Amino acid sequence: MSNKDSSFLDAVKDVKPLKKQSNTVSFESKKPKPIPKKLIEDEKKVLHDSLSDHYLVAELEADENTHYLKEGHSPDIIRKLRGGFWVIQDSIDLHGLTTDEAKIYLSDFLHECLHRDKRCIRIIHGKGIGSKNREPVLKKKVRSWLIQKNEVIAYVETPKHDGGSGAIIVLIKNS
Repeated sequence: MSNKDSSFLDAVKDVKPLKKQSNTVSFESKKPKPIPKKLIEDEKKVLHDSLSDHYLVAELEADENTHYLKEGHSPDIIRKLRGGFWVIQDSIDLHGLTTDEAKIYLSDFLHECLHRDKRCIRIIHGKGIGSKNREPVLKKKVRSWLIQKNEVIAYVETPKHDGGSGAIIVLIKNS
């Protein structure tokens, strides 16, 4: 044995070996909860499919559809919405989208607002200046879709300085 080997053995002579531990690692308490991706996807699909493009209400056929109030709610809600009683907490702009795209974006937006407890929102749909025949296609569709949603209590057209007939302020139920 060389001098190096003997000095090493002298240095480690009092060392006690560690107890052998199991090679398996337990993650039982650290396991993350699964994300129900399919359930979330299915819920979004149901929301998208729940909005019909063929839902016609007499009040939407007229051009006097500057506001909507779900039956059973106080007419004061319309006055308060117009007067800015509720602060607009979020907004979405649907300019330039096709009807199908707008339906998906609006449905997702409403879903997110409900989950984040946003009660007063603005939806900008435009006045139809860039559309075929310069007709406001999304204006009528968006208002029709909103009437179909149980969560929507009321909407009013925004004041002229905030978009006028090209946008609406919507009040949503508490979640």
